[in-house]
Amino acid sequence: MSRPVILVVSTSYPYTANGSEAAGAFVADFAHALARYAPVRVVGPGPIETADPSGDVPTWRFAAGSRPLSLLSPLKPWHWPVIIGALRSLRRQVFAAAADGRVGHVHALWVLPSGWAARALARATGATYSVWALGSDIWSLGRLPVARSLLRAISREASIVYADGLQLAQDAEALTGRQFAFMPSCRSLDGIRKRPVAEAPPYRLLFLGRWHPNKGVDLLMDALAALREEDWIRIQDVHIAGGGSLRPLVEERVTMLQSAGRPVRLSGFLDREAAQNALAESDRLLLPSRIESIPVVFSDALSYGLPVMTQRFLLRSGR
Repeated sequence: MSRPVILVVSTSYPYTANGSEAAGAFVADFAHALARYAPVRVVGPGPIETADPSGDVPTWRFAAGSRPLSLLSPLKPWHWPVIIGALRSLRRQVFAAAADGRVGHVHALWVLPSGWAARALARATGATYSVWALGSDIWSLGRLPVARSLLRAISREASIVYADGLQLAQDAEALTGRQFAFMPSCRSLDGIRKRPVAEAPPYRLLFLGRWHPNKGVDLLMDALAALREEDWIRIQDVHIAGGGSLRPLVEERVTMLQSAGRPVRLSGFLDREAAQNALAESDRLLLPSRIESIPVVFSDALSYGLPVMTQRFLLRSGR
């Protein structure tokens, strides 16, 4: 008798390997690690619906459109056609991936919309499902009445619920009435440091992430512009890598800093190998986020023994 299949459903599963989907890289690593212990299938986003049942992790793609789902908002009516189309495709591909009746459990990353599709399959087939909450589930969608009701219902029917942050787990429990287990996100990186982390200046500083207001890259630009000459003496290099909606601002501000002779360099999104090298060459990770749970890049920093420079309000006493 064949073993039950675990179906991983995620809106973050990477379609390319260019580094633009750091969270997606983590989901891919998670799925492949899980496949060492049980049969695993994945439903993830793509430009069109496809199915590839071969390989270690068979993958079905739902049609997510041409822009990242994270940039779509239910508060913008002109986004509704794309959102509705993506939801229909997601549900269709989840049922397609389970059509042979072998799926015994669905693990949804994240509560919305993946958990919505997981619950639909569970109700239809009797499979169990679990959800892994992301900050955007609770702190963004949780403010919308309809989404809040869905978050509650999906979480309450799940067999187990996880959150990728400690405060996030508490907030998710307050919103849904379910106790969320803390499970941090991380990805598999194999880079090796060629030199130890500097314990004294000058330091090599790294920002690696999305150029989005939530991630605070604009705050980082303001902070760098405010540094004095004696501050820059303590800095060997500032490497800013990533991409996103604030690209024009980041590029403009970096050009200004470079024109002033500051040691600031800019990269786009980094693939796995380039990210490993950047982390291995740095002495401090910059995390200027306005709102954050425990991001993948934080786990990356721990893997490389990098101290993290962040906003005071993100810190918790004794942690």
